[in-house]
Amino acid sequence: MERWMGVGIWSGVATLVAGCVAGGVIALSPSGTAAPGARPVPECTNANLTAKYRGGDAATSHVYGRIVLHNTSDRTCWVQGYGGLSYVGGGNGTQIGAAADRTPSNKPRVTLKPGDKVRSAVVETSYAPYPRKKCKPRKVDGFRVYVPDETRSQFVAHPTTGCANPAVHLLAHKAYH
Repeated sequence: MERWMGVGIWSGVATLVAGCVAGGVIALSPSGTAAPGARPVPECTNANLTAKYRGGDAATSHVYGRIVLHNTSDRTCWVQGYGGLSYVGGGNGTQIGAAADRTPSNKPRVTLKPGDKVRSAVVETSYAPYPRKKCKPRKVDGFRVYVPDETRSQFVAHPTTGCANPAVHLLAHKAYH
């Protein structure tokens, strides 16, 4: 047996693989073994993150921006995949039109230390090209934003106009990265 194939390395690799398969995060010491007393990093929740919208460039009938999740807690946590996004209005959080479509994208697990941010690219399509009868234009107060794997949402102010018809899809977004 070659020296590099020794049991010490392979048992460390097996521990790392087993931890990854179980969905956990393992802290390793310099020797490659699990660090004593290490806690797995938890998934981020609404309690850890604050959502904001950052506008960006515009093109014919489209506005390109991003939803930014900022870790405002004092704990490290992780985010992975898509959250939820929709327009809301009526001064009471009533959903306006269809929820955002998910644009295919990579879904990396991102670890956020306190103060770190992740972004989801957002494309807003203007209601104007749609016939009024089909669109049913409505004033929008902002976005309802769901952090990945959360069932409670956050409100982000973003006044605009949307379509009340849920068959008209005006929003699309990518996974957080």
